[in-house]
Amino acid sequence: MDDIFNALILLSNFVIVPGMAYGSQLAIGALGVTLIYGILRFSNFAHGDTMAFGTMATILLTWALQDWGVSISPLPTALLALPFGIACTVVLLLLTDRLVYRFLRREKAAPVVFLIASVGVMFVLNGLVRFIIGPNDQRFADGERFIMKAREFKRMTGLSEGVAFKTSQGLTIVTAVIVVAALFWFLNRTRAGKSMRAYSDNEDLALLSGINPERVVLITWTLAAALATIAGVLYGLDKSFKPFTYFQLLLPIFAAAIVGGLGNPLGAIAGGFIIAFSEVTVTYAYRKFLAYSIPGDWAPEGLVQLLSTDYKFAVSFVILVLVLLLRPTGIFGGRTAS
Repeated sequence: MDDIFNALILLSNFVIVPGMAYGSQLAIGALGVTLIYGILRFSNFAHGDTMAFGTMATILLTWALQDWGVSISPLPTALLALPFGIACTVVLLLLTDRLVYRFLRREKAAPVVFLIASVGVMFVLNGLVRFIIGPNDQRFADGERFIMKAREFKRMTGLSEGVAFKTSQGLTIVTAVIVVAALFWFLNRTRAGKSMRAYSDNEDLALLSGINPERVVLITWTLAAALATIAGVLYGLDKSFKPFTYFQLLLPIFAAAIVGGLGNPLGAIAGGFIIAFSEVTVTYAYRKFLAYSIPGDWAPEGLVQLLSTDYKFAVSFVILVLVLLLRPTGIFGGRTAS
């Protein structure tokens, strides 16, 4: 019986909890992508570097607060700096919209033109973030690192394996639930949210109904900035902050949005968890888990790892290609990608 518990603990530590945390981060990121696509009707390739910018702004204030002795331990100080990061990202996106995207909207440019413009914005943001904070790993987490430590769990239970539950993982999951609930409440219950949905469903009819398109655009960019910053900060707290990593995150985030159905918020959430658990389960080494689960004589000698963690983004790419080939509208039937 102890072997079964040990196997389940291993699965929890290295697959279930990390998959839930990573899935929450991808889901929040994919919500920003799908919101922009559903309302502004283009794929924003700058979203990953928007996450990096918002996280960078949060880190800079976090470091300042830490120097000033400000703390909310056991929680990370970054939570205090998060509103500042969101505000900076809102200003950035509204400025970008005024300088780049507004002209394209007035010219009624094709979605592919917006996409190419977003690629240019992506490179500018990538260079800006690396110029300000540098290209290397930056750690900004403080407070209690673990909610439950493996050593304490083993001492309490006498098992060989111990549950290790990081504060950043718990914070990510709780925050994701709050953010998703707040977003759906806003979209379904408020006048501004209903205007956004109407604009997304039929732009011409929404304009005839008296909806102000510029106000819809402003709210959309504001929500996208908040979602990008929250997702970026949660990812940075859980792992670490490195600007180029957020550029790489663009693939699993877009894969999550497309798998669920691009333009469908519910699909973005489901897609985030599908991509996360696919990456985690395929790259986990099952040797120790199997050693607990099967008779000792059958225990494997190798790692029993389908793919190295170096290739985890390849999992996202394969899933993305398969979905685009077999069901371009995604699981929940969003708009086709453009």
